[in-house]
Amino acid sequence: MSKKVTPKSIDHSKWYTDVILKADLADYGPVKGTMVIKPYGYSIWTLIKDSIDLKLKNTGHSNAYFPLFIPKSFLSKEAEHVEGFAKECAVITHHRLKTDPNSNDLVVDPDSKLEEEVIVRPTSETVIWSMYKKWIQSYRDLPILINQWANVVRWEMRTRLFLRTTEFLWQEGHTAHSNKIDAQKEAIDILNLYKDVSENIMAIPVLTGIKSESEKFAGAEITYCIESMMGDKKALQAGTSHYLGQNFARAFDVKFQTKNNKEDYVYATSWGVSTRLIGSAIMVHGDDKGLRLPPKIAPYQIVVIPIGKSEDDVNKILNIFKRQIKNFKDSGLRVFIDDRKDLSPGFKFNEWEMKGVPIRIEIGFRDLDNNQITVARRDNNTKEIISLNKVNERINDLIEEIQNSLFIQALEFLNSNIFTIDSYEEFKKIMKQNKGFVKCGWDGTAKTELIIKEQTKATIRCIPFEQNIKNLKCIFSGKAAKFEVIFAKSY
Repeated sequence: MSKKVTPKSIDHSKWYTDVILKADLADYGPVKGTMVIKPYGYSIWTLIKDSIDLKLKNTGHSNAYFPLFIPKSFLSKEAEHVEGFAKECAVITHHRLKTDPNSNDLVVDPDSKLEEEVIVRPTSETVIWSMYKKWIQSYRDLPILINQWANVVRWEMRTRLFLRTTEFLWQEGHTAHSNKIDAQKEAIDILNLYKDVSENIMAIPVLTGIKSESEKFAGAEITYCIESMMGDKKALQAGTSHYLGQNFARAFDVKFQTKNNKEDYVYATSWGVSTRLIGSAIMVHGDDKGLRLPPKIAPYQIVVIPIGKSEDDVNKILNIFKRQIKNFKDSGLRVFIDDRKDLSPGFKFNEWEMKGVPIRIEIGFRDLDNNQITVARRDNNTKEIISLNKVNERINDLIEEIQNSLFIQALEFLNSNIFTIDSYEEFKKIMKQNKGFVKCGWDGTAKTELIIKEQTKATIRCIPFEQNIKNLKCIFSGKAAKFEVIFAKSY
């Protein structure tokens, strides 16, 4: 099978799917809208997951697990929340099958109809807050800082691998606090944690800010977000953190006794990122050869390809180089030795380029005779010769260089494709030509936001924390701007 992918410049959408399939990240599941995450793709998710999990535990959070099935009545307790998810809910109405005696087909047993229909988890606020009601009585029980790693189901009509699937993996945090200040601080702290992971682990620069009322999470008072720019200059919401106020506490009657012996509702947050982060890494860093993985999320940071004329040659080369490979592994590097038979070095080079391995070491007898190895970098597709007595030092430097290089490339791409303008005609032109993000004034009205969306398909991605609205006019209405915002087309 050909490993070549459709060039990004010809068809970005086809390129994206080609890379996922040919790099062995995922495949389509048997139920429409589902996906199978293959071992290589799941290894990337595990590295991202572990980095987030460690940061959460270091900030006092604990992992727990809540049921996949949620009583339908729970969702109706928070009206705004249920409205936001109602059209995406998968509903269970019966609990068993039986064999039709006439056809021998499996059919739903009509006698197994549930007394109350059950929702397959689209998000866990409702079931978690039903439990918090049991667990919280006093200020001494607060704060509760719980995170859950789980799958969720949202019945999507238009799906794309990793970006929007009927079932996906994520983490969702749900915290309860005794006061507004602590809850708001928690939401901001988590936003900064997501920014740290995105930029320092995944090498993806992000914009941070607040969602508009129409774009915020259903049931939240404030939604904070990280937004990244993909290779086609569209935006991807990479993570969100929500300050929920007392909305869910009121809906589920979760009260606590304060230090002053008064009764109050608890304050809450929820926050999450999902496997769509893998999609963002593909689109931010990938090129026409396939993936380019930052070392910190690469399942293999180094692939060693011995080059010999026979199996015996390959074994001799590896035997000579095995101490160096051990040094790599002992220093914590993830190494794969590609000594597969009956595959040419060129085939292996192309395959590992497709899989985005940061460093490829090519080594043959001639290299060993010259006391050197050839190293290929995936971030810039260059090669260099390294003396064997300097391999450890240089490889460790390269790991850091490649991580930084990919971030700098992505940051320069982001910054060069954000346009600060004050003309709506120019705005429409930028959106029509998919040139990038627009930074401009907005009068703060839902009407203006909706008209712009209908006319250009662009939405407010975030309201940046740093505002400069002095003498700023709304890009559409010409009225005094209430906010400076980022508009973009998005996934």
